[in-house]
Amino acid sequence: QVQLVESGGGLVQAGGSLTLSCAASGRTFSSYAMGWFRQAPGKEREFVAAINWNGGSTYYADSVKGRITISRDNAKNTVYLQMNSLKPEDTAAYYCAASTSWGSSRLIRLGDYAYWGQGTQVTVSS
Repeated sequence: QVQLVESGGGLVQAGGSLTLSCAASGRTFSSYAMGWFRQAPGKEREFVAAINWNGGSTYYADSVKGRITISRDNAKNTVYLQMNSLKPEDTAAYYCAASTSWGSSRLIRLGDYAYWGQGTQVTVSS
C-alpha cells in the first residue's frame, strides 16, 4: 500500500500561481505512476495530469495544458503540480492518486488508480 498526503492548496487571485505537493509513504514510490484530479462542488472528479514512474512521460487534460506542470522527485517520494495563470474555474479540491500502471502516463480514469489522498482545496478569486 501507499499513503498519500497533499499540501499546498490555498486562496489565490486569478492569474496567480500555486504549487501542490503530494507526499507518499509506504511501498516504493517509483513503483507507481502518479496523477492529479480535481473536483469542484457539484461536479464529478476530473483528470488533471499524470506522470509515469520516472517522470519521462506526462499527460495533461486539455483544459490545463500550458498552464500546469506535473513533476516528481522519487528521492523525496513526492509528486508536484505547478499551477500558473490560475482561473476561477480552477477552483476545486485537488487529489493526488497512485497507479500501479507505472510505465504509463495516459491514466485519465479514476479506475486507473488504486490509492488516493484526502485532497487539498484550491480557491481562485476573480
